[in-house]
Amino acid sequence: MDLQFLTIEEFNELLQQWNGETIKISKHELDDLDETIMTLQNISYDRNTRRIDDYEPKHALQLNGIGRIETDAVDTQPLPSSLYEIPLEDNSLYEFDGEQFLLSTSRGVYKIEKE
Repeated sequence: MDLQFLTIEEFNELLQQWNGETIKISKHELDDLDETIMTLQNISYDRNTRRIDDYEPKHALQLNGIGRIETDAVDTQPLPSSLYEIPLEDNSLYEFDGEQFLLSTSRGVYKIEKE
């Protein structure tokens, strides 16, 4: 199936349907690839109006659940908290092909798929 661009509202509506599922989040940032496996329990959004600089995101997608992180070294570690945060920007791109989501920001690309 072809990738389809979504609005943030459409992205949220489709992703909410994955609550209770085990998902894999792949983050590709520069030459770094991290993968997180989590059982998605809740999806929320955060707004940070007290940012010190532009590195801190103004908005963030928060995926809540229990999971583990797989790094380049093939080590597996539990998530430090039950929250996986993806920074969002005004020009973030949201795509879905029926099986996986792609979320692109100026920092990197995040792929969310069912495990």
